[in-house]
Amino acid sequence: MTSLTRLLASVAAAAALTAFAGPASAQEDCPRGDLDERFCDRDGDLIADIPTDSAQLIDPDTLVFAYTPVEDPAVYATAWADFLTHLEKETGKKVMFFPVQSNAAQIEAMRSGRLHIAGFNTGSNPLAVNCAGFRPFTMMAAPDGSFGYEMEIITYPGSGIEKVEDIKGKQLAFTSPTSNSGFKAPSAILKADFGLEAERDFEPVFSGKHDNSILGVANKDYPAASIANSVMGRMMERGVVTPEQIVSIYKSQTFPTTGYGLVYNLTPDLQEKIQNAFFSFQWEGTTLEEEFSKSGEGQFLPITYQEFWEVIRKIDAATGVSYACE
Repeated sequence: MTSLTRLLASVAAAAALTAFAGPASAQEDCPRGDLDERFCDRDGDLIADIPTDSAQLIDPDTLVFAYTPVEDPAVYATAWADFLTHLEKETGKKVMFFPVQSNAAQIEAMRSGRLHIAGFNTGSNPLAVNCAGFRPFTMMAAPDGSFGYEMEIITYPGSGIEKVEDIKGKQLAFTSPTSNSGFKAPSAILKADFGLEAERDFEPVFSGKHDNSILGVANKDYPAASIANSVMGRMMERGVVTPEQIVSIYKSQTFPTTGYGLVYNLTPDLQEKIQNAFFSFQWEGTTLEEEFSKSGEGQFLPITYQEFWEVIRKIDAATGVSYACE
């Protein structure tokens, strides 16, 4: 058992005990666990319930969709084009692609009512769930049902970094504080398994996005970076970087990938139509298949946040991440 495993196990019990903490009266009327005070979780599935008061429901004429800001938004506006056309047919609504520039901006857009359907990256899912009323229900998977990605720590040939311990005294590029593979998981793993902490043992910098980190290493701007290998795989398939420019010195366990879902207060009928659109989408020959087959994905797999994001919530607990909404 690694030190990370022991660390995660130790926080799991504490997380379970505190998940439903709060005043007794509030719990009876509207149990919410870690959810923001605007939401309720009466069924205990850790996501915001759909409001029972029709006055709180929305049925917009135009649905706004955003994909997690991990790479060039223009590439993904094209990649999602065929799916969004299908979504329009299934819902009878106009659908607009919203290119977000950061995880924080994406969460705030949903929290403020400007974003209805989204793919939030692995690390942002808990914040989106708890602060913005995000209800994830699917993620991409391979045609055989396998799914997920690994966090890798990469460097370039000749950097002088041959193993994780060699990062000590050097610079390591993260992506953003809300990213699982770009910050939270490597922070936990480096501390628990290698005794390395940011600021004390190495200089942390933030690139903003996985593609920035990957390009930064390939171009020798960063000596090392922690990244999602699914992003790196797609970039290599497009020829943005080559395998010869990258050396991987660490590969993690498999994590769930981007979670797709919708905001909690869409009408139940519209929520059902949106979910049906994801699961009825035929990938073959589409722009979505053209892009995401590069990382082996070819279907939308049903998921629950409670089950599939358990390991991410444990990493968050181990690294002191708070789901408090600003």
